[in-house]
Amino acid sequence: MTTVTGSGEGFGSVAWWGLSPALDLQAECPPDAPSPGDPQELDILLLGSVDARHILRTLAQTRRWPPRKLNFFVLENNLEAVARQILILNLAFEPPESMGLQEKSETFLELWGNGLVRTQVAEYVRAQAQRMRRLLPEPEDLAAQLPRLSLEALKYRERDSLEAVFTFWAASEAKASFPLSRLWDARLRGYLGSRYDARIGVSDWDLHMKLHERGARVINSREFRRWRETSVAFEIRDASAYQLPNRTLASGRLMSHRGERVAVRGYWGDVATGPFVAFGIESDDESILKSCNGTPVKCAGEISLHNVTSLFRSLVAAEEEGSGAEPETEAEGGAPESDPAGSRPFRVHFLPLGAAPTLHHRKRYSSRFHLLYVSCGMVHQLSPELGACLAPGGRLIVELARYLVDLRPNQLESFCDRVRELAEAAGFAPESHEGPPETFARFSRKPQPEGEVPSVCQKAKAPPLEETNAEILTPPPDPQEPAPSEIQSSSQAEAPGALTPPPKASEPAPSEIQSPSSQADPPAALTPPPGASEPSLSEIQSPSSNADAPGALTPPPGASEHSPSEILSPSSSADAPGALTPPPGACEPAPSEILSPSSNADASGALTPPPKASEPAPSEIQPLFQC
Repeated sequence: MTTVTGSGEGFGSVAWWGLSPALDLQAECPPDAPSPGDPQELDILLLGSVDARHILRTLAQTRRWPPRKLNFFVLENNLEAVARQILILNLAFEPPESMGLQEKSETFLELWGNGLVRTQVAEYVRAQAQRMRRLLPEPEDLAAQLPRLSLEALKYRERDSLEAVFTFWAASEAKASFPLSRLWDARLRGYLGSRYDARIGVSDWDLHMKLHERGARVINSREFRRWRETSVAFEIRDASAYQLPNRTLASGRLMSHRGERVAVRGYWGDVATGPFVAFGIESDDESILKSCNGTPVKCAGEISLHNVTSLFRSLVAAEEEGSGAEPETEAEGGAPESDPAGSRPFRVHFLPLGAAPTLHHRKRYSSRFHLLYVSCGMVHQLSPELGACLAPGGRLIVELARYLVDLRPNQLESFCDRVRELAEAAGFAPESHEGPPETFARFSRKPQPEGEVPSVCQKAKAPPLEETNAEILTPPPDPQEPAPSEIQSSSQAEAPGALTPPPKASEPAPSEIQSPSSQADPPAALTPPPGASEPSLSEIQSPSSNADAPGALTPPPGASEHSPSEILSPSSSADAPGALTPPPGACEPAPSEILSPSSNADASGALTPPPKASEPAPSEIQPLFQC
């Protein structure tokens, strides 16, 4: 439901074309020294490019750069955009014997920007959709017939949904209706609201006061008004020839109908700016951009046709040059290579939907890409995790919302500031440029200084051994020096006697550390053997338990120290009625011989330690003797 003044969302929720001119991405990549041997590879990640215009222009300009293999990784947020790019790339590389240059250029512009197409264009879409529907379930046939495209990274459910999209394209209008004219009018009414009756004046205002002021002066009033009214942007032939709907502009959506969620198809794309910006406002041929008396000689539709025709001509020349270089490679090497750079100089990889936040977790994508392109509709995906996928020195290009007519100048500035904040938080630094950025914002990957906190792609390093506690790793250097365990707590200040360290001390073996649960119930009386050992610190009872003890403990020379497991909790011996009697032949007291304060209240005498004693272990200092 829209408001009276309209929704104000002219760009829509689904993008079918970009809002910036096509770029040669090799010119934006950082310079790389040529490597001997195999040809170089350039990895480029495109986030939300939607129409493959940057891929086509980059491939058309490959002869200006050193030979290297290009790997394009495309990440979109809907499968309809993936299907459109597959169709556009197949059309761009149709062999000249099956489709001429002029027919290919006109078909491309109709599929790319027109809501209504000619009959022969609709038949071409239906034939290509049937072909892709047969190839998708067969990965081997798909790789053999379309070697430049890779769908291996897509999930199985995404492939099934992609097959459903091609099935809808291949259906006839009688089986699956798509009334684009009615959907376009409903979309325009929702966008304009009460201004719908003055839509001609609104379109003139948006064109002259916004698009022309921002640099798109070649867009003609007649063609812009026609596109706003009928969804036909490029009228190359007679107007009566455009009758059938362009089914590639349909997208699915969940809507609420009578309290239930239902899946419907409709048009939720752009109705404000139009498809004129990508190929219609700039050109390498300056003569086509001439003006006479302040009015451009050519309109955006004519400039788009000229640029697309030149682009396809360059692609055909590059294909012929690559196919001509292949026999030379066989003659020099004696055997043809499996994938020579001339025969297949590029490959387009389609990544799963929504893979941007988790892309850095995959080792093959970590610090791999040399260039990252982010559209204005996908700026929210820019994060440190995505920045970790770029190689050191990589570059970032962000499309700005300069040609989005719904935004005012102060909103455009806020958008640029927000892009700069996100890029800096992701680890990028803005590049120096003359004047404020208007169409694109360019950044470079910040170098990682030494000693910095590891990024999301790096594992945290363990601290060196020199920084660990030496008391745990290294035994005391001198047995005559007091061990840390001899520093008693404040609860031992009232002990009746003092301990004298023996001349020799030994550390308990690991096998002597026993758990309290492994000890059996103690006997009734405790009779020390003739060679009883010195009582440990745990035998020095608290003041409440030693109130009736008549004497102090005197350690004999040469007794061995107790293990840490000989200290039991008070609950383990609370029910002992008297003193404990060790088993025969025991040379040291069992862990259960150390009684709790409650069980030692009636003890009538003191214990006589054995002749051998050693210093108490650090583990014998327990919280039991602390106040």
